[in-house]
Amino acid sequence: MPAGTVSLLMHIDEHPAGCQGRELAARTGLDPSTISRAVASLVVNGLVERRADPADGRASVLVLTAAGTAALSDAHRWFGEVLDRALVDWTPDEVSALCTALGRFVRAIEQSLRHHDTLEAAR
Repeated sequence: MPAGTVSLLMHIDEHPAGCQGRELAARTGLDPSTISRAVASLVVNGLVERRADPADGRASVLVLTAAGTAALSDAHRWFGEVLDRALVDWTPDEVSALCTALGRFVRAIEQSLRHHDTLEAAR
């Protein structure tokens, strides 16, 4: 499964009651049209379903299906196995230093993109 698909499933999974496409676009930093196409693919593949939004009957929310939950679990397990193999010879201190550096790197990237509405606008 492409990493982008896993990321979208993770974002949707964070809100078991569902999230709207515009919320998903805001959280991912992607253009709503990009999210719309990606969600359409997730729906066609049976990983996500659209349900009526209980707060606004005109809108819909996105919710993982059982297949989407299983796919997300499989992806987490696979990525965990890859990391375990890659870091097998690393000491706990080395893993901790990597996590600290990656956290700093992510914050720096987020800061550099703040003045753009979306990641696509940053291009």
